[in-house]
Amino acid sequence: MILAVDVGNTNTVLGILDGEELVSSGRLATIIYETEDDYAMKLHSFLQLNNIDKIDGAIISSVVPALNRTLTKAIKKVAKVDALIVGPGIKTGLNIKIDNPAELGADLVVGAVASINKYPCPQVIFDLGTATTATVIDKNKTYLGGLLLCGVKTAINAISSGTAQLPQVDITAPDKVICSNTIDCMRSGAVYGNAAMLDGLVKRIEKELGEKVTVVVTGGLGKTISSECETDVIYDEDLLIDGLRLIYEKNN
Repeated sequence: MILAVDVGNTNTVLGILDGEELVSSGRLATIIYETEDDYAMKLHSFLQLNNIDKIDGAIISSVVPALNRTLTKAIKKVAKVDALIVGPGIKTGLNIKIDNPAELGADLVVGAVASINKYPCPQVIFDLGTATTATVIDKNKTYLGGLLLCGVKTAINAISSGTAQLPQVDITAPDKVICSNTIDCMRSGAVYGNAAMLDGLVKRIEKELGEKVTVVVTGGLGKTISSECETDVIYDEDLLIDGLRLIYEKNN
């Protein structure tokens, strides 16, 4: 059994893999000031809840470098294995063609490794988390670059905290685009607005590449937003866990 850990700015996703099969998964809040004991107890509880007795290896992808040491020590304490961390020195097999490959986030690397293994190229991968990222892969499976936008929930939090009368809302699609109350107006903008943005970006990317692309969406809000896109979209909830498995296999 392999433990895959994807550390995002808001949530940390855990996956237990038996070969190519995802046996179980879970999601924790990413809390930067928690100790290795805090994370060890959470990890221990997660393994117990899923009846996992033994872990043979572990791999971590993280966009929160301050937690890397904490998590590796927590995993060592609970599972008695040394976790790999996606970063310099790790084999990924990914051909990266950007100005400075060293600055590419681990999450983007992992998502790209999984997506080019699973879906036809060229492609664009949207990851809808704290930030919304777009990754563009050409027909030769080369990582060309992408773009970075404010995340859906991050934007909602910003307008709620920065205005006197706008509340916090859950991000669900209202029945129609044109809404008649404040909460549904905010939901409409968050869901339909971001879906339209993805549609528009795909058109621009295809125009720049000169060919059609496969569109892959992942991330915490990926399902909600992608279901309202007019573009044909593949929603893949476990894309990064699959990528961690592939990278782990390349390095063992």
